[in-house]
Amino acid sequence: MTDTQRRGRRIMMTQGERDEFLADRRTCRVATVSGDGAPHVGALWFVWDGDALWLYSITRSKRWAQLRKDARLAVVVDDGHEYGELRGVELAGRAVFIGEAPRTGEPCPELDAPERLFAAKYFGMDEMPHDGRHAWVRLTPSTVTSWDFRKIPG
Repeated sequence: MTDTQRRGRRIMMTQGERDEFLADRRTCRVATVSGDGAPHVGALWFVWDGDALWLYSITRSKRWAQLRKDARLAVVVDDGHEYGELRGVELAGRAVFIGEAPRTGEPCPELDAPERLFAAKYFGMDEMPHDGRHAWVRLTPSTVTSWDFRKIPG
C-alpha cells in the first residue's frame, strides 16, 4: 500500500489514525467503472482488517456486475460537517472476490476474520448471518490518501 499524498502531508492521518477511523465508520462510497467508462458510485457497509477493506455486496447489483468486468475500484470513507472537521480516507486498487457467490456460509478460512468483524460491527453478533444474496469483495489498496482538517492550525 502506498501513501500517495504529495501535498497536505501535515493533514494526512497516521497509520494508527487511519486504522481507528476505518474501524469506527460504518458506511463507505464505492466507485466502479462501467463498460463504457462511466463511473458508478454507491454506498456500502464494510470492515477494515488493518490491511484490506472488505465489502459485502449484493451479487445481483450493478456494482457486482461492473467489478466482474473491470476489477478497478476506489472507496471513500469520510466524516465531518464543518470545514475544520472534515476527515477521510480514499483507497484504490483492484477487487478480489473471496468465497462463494452468493455467500451461503461454506467454510472459507480467509473469511473467518472479516465475517467476525462484520457480524460484530453491524449485527452485534459473534457469527455472520448469510442470506444467499451477498458475497465478499476484498480491496487490498494499492494507493491510500487521507486527510484530517482538524490538524490544520487554527
